[in-house]
Amino acid sequence: MTTPPRHTFHKAERLCSKKRIETLFAGGGRSLSAYPLRAVFIPAPDGTEPVQLLISVSKRRFKLAVHRNRTKRLIREAYRLNKHLLLNQLPPEQHLHLAFIWMSNQLSDFATVQASTRNLLQRIGEEVEKLRK
Repeated sequence: MTTPPRHTFHKAERLCSKKRIETLFAGGGRSLSAYPLRAVFIPAPDGTEPVQLLISVSKRRFKLAVHRNRTKRLIREAYRLNKHLLLNQLPPEQHLHLAFIWMSNQLSDFATVQASTRNLLQRIGEEVEKLRK
């Protein structure tokens, strides 16, 4: 019997290190899109958590901080509820650094954000499996 997924998002699961963020965007990472989100990920050498996440919503997209913060909350919640889709496909020794980047100039509802997040998490899991083989 498998345990049900834990729907949590702790501080340790956030990608905060400047050095690791620079490594993620230095050009060695893979990128996938599911409008209005783009995901950039790279295998990590080590870490306390299997996946560390960065969420980015540009000031260029939304001038008002209220809209940027709302969008980040929607992405965070969609990831929290669906991260098991990725974690179930990762081997125990595999670690990832992952960034979700908002690409649209429009606000979206939660259903759209969740559908994009689910799509990206499943596709990232498949890509990681390909890289392992």
